[in-house]
Amino acid sequence: MKYMLLVYSDENAWTQSEREECYAESTTLTHQLQASGQFLGASPLQPVSTATSVRLRQGKQLVTDGPFAETREQLGGYFLIDAQDLDEAIAIAGRIPAAHKGTIEIRPVMELSSLPEQIHGQLIR
Repeated sequence: MKYMLLVYSDENAWTQSEREECYAESTTLTHQLQASGQFLGASPLQPVSTATSVRLRQGKQLVTDGPFAETREQLGGYFLIDAQDLDEAIAIAGRIPAAHKGTIEIRPVMELSSLPEQIHGQLIR
């Protein structure tokens, strides 16, 4: 089963060296997951200050700078994995370095047969 592991943390809680160490450790984890056949994708996101939110209300598109909700923790990245079950996904989430300062939200991916096929995030043509 596919799981999306969403990485949330306070962007201001990290020093630049801590952030770079987290990226290096996360990269190591992705290689370990690749070797075990569980890696489907992962990436950090640019800072929340670069975010744009889009909403449709009463037929009108509303575009605003920043995230939709004001929170202490922001979505900072994701891992897309293939795990046997929730217990295995929890074990992998516990290995994500950002869990030391933030939260890893685990969500099963709903697979729809009507979507284009993808391999490692790339559409198959």
